[in-house]
Amino acid sequence: MRILITGNMGYVGPVVVRHLRHRFPDAELIGFDAGYFAHCLTTTGMLPETLLSQQHFGDVRDLPADLLRGTDAVVNLAAISNDPMGKQFEAATDSINRGASLRLARLASDAGVRNFVFASSCSVYGFAEGKARSEDDPVNPLTAYARSKIETERGLAGFANGNMVVTSLRFATACGMSDRLRLDLVLNDFAACAMTSGEITVLSDGTPWRPLIDVADMARAIEWAATRDAERGGTVLTVNAGSDRWNLRVRDLAEACARAFDGAQVSINQNAPPDRRSYAVDFSRFRELAPEHQPQVELDESIRRLREGLRGIGFDTANFRDSSYIRLRVLAGLLEAGALTSDLRRNA
Repeated sequence: MRILITGNMGYVGPVVVRHLRHRFPDAELIGFDAGYFAHCLTTTGMLPETLLSQQHFGDVRDLPADLLRGTDAVVNLAAISNDPMGKQFEAATDSINRGASLRLARLASDAGVRNFVFASSCSVYGFAEGKARSEDDPVNPLTAYARSKIETERGLAGFANGNMVVTSLRFATACGMSDRLRLDLVLNDFAACAMTSGEITVLSDGTPWRPLIDVADMARAIEWAATRDAERGGTVLTVNAGSDRWNLRVRDLAEACARAFDGAQVSINQNAPPDRRSYAVDFSRFRELAPEHQPQVELDESIRRLREGLRGIGFDTANFRDSSYIRLRVLAGLLEAGALTSDLRRNA
C-alpha cells in the first residue's frame, strides 16, 4: 500500500503518520509539505518524519502529478488551518484549502488513486441553535476557513460518477498532544494557561457549544476513510467525524482542565458578547459507518496527555500566545523575514 499525506508536518500530520505506520508497517508512506511549521517541534524524541518512507517539500498548489503514480490513497491535510489565519490570508486560504485540494483530487483520480481523504471541519455549521447538526442540515460558514471547507466539499461532489472513493471528514475541533503541538485551539490553550499561570481565562461567557476530537482519534478516522469501500457510504461521502460525548460547552472544557491541574482557577467573562461560533454536532452517521474506528480518547485522558506532554518538554512559556505555538505568529514571522510572499509562497 502506498499512501500520500499532504500537510504531514503540521499539528495532525505527525499523529496520523505514526498511526498509519503502526497499522500498516509495510506501507509506503509519502509526506508532502511546504515546511512552514517544520521547526515547531514539541517532542524530545526522533523527528516524526523518520516513520515515513519519503518526505517531499513543496507547495501543495504545485504538487507534481507524477508523485501520485502508484498511489493507493491520498490523505489531504494541507491547509491554512484556523479562523485567524484565514482572516489575514483569505486569498491564500481559498487557493490552498479549496483550489489545491480540488486540483489534487483531479490528479489523484487521473492517476487511478483508490481513496481520497479530505480533512474538512464541523466549523461549517458556524452558529446553530437547537438540535445537534447532522450532515443533512444547512451549513452556516462564518469565516474564510469554514467557507473554504464547504466549497471544497461541494467541488468533491463532482467525483460521484468516478472510480475514486472520496471522503470528506467534517472533524470536530482538534485537541490533544502532538509532536508539533498547536496552542491556538481551545482545549490546548486552556491546558497551557493552567500550566503556566494557574488561571484559565475564558474570553466568552462559556456557554458556546464545541464538539472536540483528540488528534489520535482523528488518525483512526483517517485510517477508515483511506481504506473504505464505496459500499460503505457511497463513492463520495461527507460525514461528521467525532463523538456525541464530546459535544461540550466551553466552560465545561475549562473546568475539566482546572481539575487536571491542581489549583488552577477558571475566570469566565460573564459580560462578553455572544460568541457567534456555537454548534453541537450529530455523529450518528459516522458511528454507523465506522463502528471499528470510533473515538476512544475521553476528555480527561486527552487533557492528561497534554499535561504530560507539556511537562515532558519543560513547557513554561507564559506568553505562549506570542510564540511559535500559535501558527499565525509563525506565518507572520516568515513574512517579516522575507521567507514568504503575501500569498504564502516561498520566496525564491
